Amino acid sequence: MSAVAERPRGLNLNVTLACPECKVYPPELIERHSEGDIVCALCGLVLCDRLIDSRSEWRTFNNDDQNGDDPSRVGEASNSILDSGQLSTVISSENNKFARELQKTQGKSVYDKSDQNLTKAFAKISDMCAHAQLPAVVSDGAKDAYKLVHDDKLLRGKSQESIIAAAIFLGCRKANVPRSFKEIWALTNVPRKEIGRLFKIINQIIQRKNQEQGGIITYQNNAMSTTQTNPEDLVGRICSHLGMTSRISSAAQYIARKLKEVGILDGKSPTTIAATIIYFTIAVFRQKVSLAQISDKTGVSEGTIKASYKHLYAAKEKVIDPHWIESGEVNVALIPRN
Repeated sequence: MSAVAERPRGLNLNVTLACPECKVYPPELIERHSEGDIVCALCGLVLCDRLIDSRSEWRTFNNDDQNGDDPSRVGEASNSILDSGQLSTVISSENNKFARELQKTQGKSVYDKSDQNLTKAFAKISDMCAHAQLPAVVSDGAKDAYKLVHDDKLLRGKSQESIIAAAIFLGCRKANVPRSFKEIWALTNVPRKEIGRLFKIINQIIQRKNQEQGGIITYQNNAMSTTQTNPEDLVGRICSHLGMTSRISSAAQYIARKLKEVGILDGKSPTTIAATIIYFTIAVFRQKVSLAQISDKTGVSEGTIKASYKHLYAAKEKVIDPHWIESGEVNVALIPRN
């Protein structure tokens, strides 16, 4: 019998992909999973596109350091702010009965009620912070504060909007983003007195929980003051909104610091003090910014600014830097009385 191997009978159904340009057999092909293409390794010609990646959907990191754990990287990252760390599934929101029934069933079986309430509150916080152009660190801090205190007995009977407003104000304080009670009131429609009252209660709750849990709560900043916002912090932002130069802004901040040392305008609100300082600064440096513009940006009436300006003008020698006068940049005699 012949030792020659028998040829296969029938048609050869094996499909061999080859490069029509190089015509090298066997072909040297590379599959690019990120692009979903098969390209020739010799000339770079794309032979197939839109390929489906059939590899596994996870990577495993199983080593001795994890004590045998085998975490799988599947799906989106879990939300550490919520009570449960489970991943969520979203049913398509098509307008038909079958989709609505699936959404209802999935909501009952997966979502925790406490997580649902927190998710709705977090959505409101995110929307408000985005509307006020607050950074993400403020939004995250407000969410942390809300989660810590929202179910505390001291806040029973308080509306969710009030707690959210106080949490946002607390997030601003922790992130050193100066915002006044009036600005939070304009953002949330919660009265300023209510925001201040809940702000103090939330601080009290966080401090109590921090003591009960042995100081493991890292949110609370012990150095964070519960008093009103510093006018010096507000001055720089208002100057930026008015389009003033950095020189005028730094001068206004200097006057704010000197004003705090001499104790002038004590008892006035931080926003009123900041508006008065800016009005005084533009008078000292003879800038072309109207009182109406300052009133519009700060929300302080023109009459209130003028009344406070008289007290600041009377103590002008105490708050003006002598170097400004020596350099000829400022002439005290040209400062208007009102």
